[in-house]
Amino acid sequence: MTLQQLYLALLAGGLVLLASIVATRLATRVGLPSLLLFLAVGVALGEDGIGMQFDDVQLARDLGTIALAVILVEGGLTTRFGDIRNVLGPAGVLATVGVGVSTLVAAAGAHLLLGIDWQLALLLGAIVSSTDAAAVFSVLRVLPLPRRVAGLLEAESGFNDAPAVILVLIFSATPMAVSPPSALAELIYDLAVGAAIGLVGGYIGAIALRRIALPASGLYPLATFGLGMVSFAAAGSIDASGFLAAYLAAVVLANSGLPHRAANRSFAEGLGWLAQIGLFVLLGLLVSPSELIDELVPAIVVGIILLLVGRPLSVVISLAGFRVPWQEQVFLSWAGLRGAVPIVLATYPIVEGVPDAGRLLNIVFILVVVFTLIQGPSLRPVAHRMGLIRRDSTREIQVESAPLDVLEAELLTMTVLPKSRLHDVSVLELRLPDPSVITLIIREGHTFVPQPDTRIEVGDELLIVTTSKTREVAERRLRAVSRRGKLAHWFDEYGERD
Repeated sequence: MTLQQLYLALLAGGLVLLASIVATRLATRVGLPSLLLFLAVGVALGEDGIGMQFDDVQLARDLGTIALAVILVEGGLTTRFGDIRNVLGPAGVLATVGVGVSTLVAAAGAHLLLGIDWQLALLLGAIVSSTDAAAVFSVLRVLPLPRRVAGLLEAESGFNDAPAVILVLIFSATPMAVSPPSALAELIYDLAVGAAIGLVGGYIGAIALRRIALPASGLYPLATFGLGMVSFAAAGSIDASGFLAAYLAAVVLANSGLPHRAANRSFAEGLGWLAQIGLFVLLGLLVSPSELIDELVPAIVVGIILLLVGRPLSVVISLAGFRVPWQEQVFLSWAGLRGAVPIVLATYPIVEGVPDAGRLLNIVFILVVVFTLIQGPSLRPVAHRMGLIRRDSTREIQVESAPLDVLEAELLTMTVLPKSRLHDVSVLELRLPDPSVITLIIREGHTFVPQPDTRIEVGDELLIVTTSKTREVAERRLRAVSRRGKLAHWFDEYGERD
């Protein structure tokens, strides 16, 4: 490559990146998942668009695997352990038993209804069995779900890539000869060793970063992210689950009290977005729209089976031993978003030389696009219908501020609804736990700093600064007063946990 060609390549790459970022903004405004626009950019650049030729499936698989690792590290670094601590059990069952149930249901439907042979049917079921981390994390950023539900979705999407990859590799053997005992042993080894490497790597990395003073603050985000990727590579090098190791290492690092937490999260989110954009554009380049039409019916049939039978059944079976309300189970069933993960996994059997595996990529591509269009925009209405979104619940606002970071402070916002008993309660009478404080009130479009005797009114939007340690107590106090007024404690109302 000449220097001039390098400049042209960088120019084209930069323009694609900027176009994708603009597409993200447009997608947010119209309520469409951004991954669809990224895929559209890739398709527009491809051979049926402006004519770029890209058919290197192995390169797509390798780059896609790295991008998924980056996305999982980013997801782990933005995960609060307090949000997932109480749902690790159900999330683990969903990520293993749930993946197995979804695989079997989708495979049976593909074989019995479409006549697809069992190897391809099982591969198709395994490929679409896991929820997509990138899609789920992007939804959780904008949907104010109860922390228990959000944490369960978050943990499941971080855990379930590993079992899905293992199943795809098992079913990709040619000729396929699945031995349940050996498959189970391989699954246990991959998950156990991957989890151990991730936890140990994150713990050792956290100790090192707390004790070593780096010469520049900008090195901390690099070191933190690098530790997550090292865990991914270390686990993969011994045939364990690198995806699980990367996610767990990042979760441990994110919750170890490391310095420059806000900078670490911002850096991770930036790399996560870059990985998503590059991954979806690459996958869009890989497919040929002219070849998709023949697989439209199979993709829709498998998608319907998965959406209406496979995912709900996996949720019901996996959560049978846990006390999860039926409203939350309905939402979890509908929120099984598919995205980049299935499309990347669809390249694995092609690289392994499975006969007729190329059609899987087209089926999965159509399934992801069609059902993301159906599920993505409908998540908020479904959550409202199930009573999982309340306007008077507090929501976290991401703020880049060194003082807030040093104090481990968090900024929340809350709107006072018409029936709330917060109306006419003074700031002093709220008795928020120290050092929580209402710093600003937005009333009828005007903002002002409240005084202790300022009375809260219906329609007010409150900006509350609290700390990580007192956040839960502050939220429970606000809920209690909202229901029973300033004498909430006299009525034994303490505000239940999410």
